[in-house]
Amino acid sequence: MSQILRPGVAESEEFAHVRAMFESDKATAHIGAEITKLELGHCEGQFTIRPEMCNGHGTAQGGFLYTFADSLFAGACNSPGEVAVAAHNSIHYIAPAFEGDVVSGVAITRETWGRNGIVDVSLSIHGKPIAEFRGTFRVLPAKK
Repeated sequence: MSQILRPGVAESEEFAHVRAMFESDKATAHIGAEITKLELGHCEGQFTIRPEMCNGHGTAQGGFLYTFADSLFAGACNSPGEVAVAAHNSIHYIAPAFEGDVVSGVAITRETWGRNGIVDVSLSIHGKPIAEFRGTFRVLPAKK
C-alpha cells in the first residue's frame, strides 16, 4: 500500500500503473508528499515544509518545491496508463515558503501530441501562488 496516495485516491484498475509508480517512489515519500486527487491528466497533492527543507535564508529550498511539482507532474502524465518520463521541466518561483507551511499543488495536462505532452503545475499556500512549473513528457514505447 502506498504511503503517498491518500486512501480512496486512484483505486480503480485504470490507475494500477500510477499506484505501482507511487508505491516505489522513495523521493516523493521522503518529502512527505501526499497525493489527494488523481484523475486522467490531473493530479493534486500537498506537503509540509520541514526544518531540514529550509535554506540559509529561512525559506524552503527550491529543490524541495521542484521535487513536489515533479511528483504531481508524474501523476498527471502517467495517469493514462502508459509509462511517461520527463523530457524537459522548468519552474518559476513566485513567493517563498517557510517552515510549517503546507504547500498545495495542482497538475493539469494541457496538451498532448503523438507520444508527447505538456503538464502545468501550480503550487500555492492558502491559495496564494508560490511557484509555477511546466513540464514536457514523452510516453515510452511499451516493453515487449
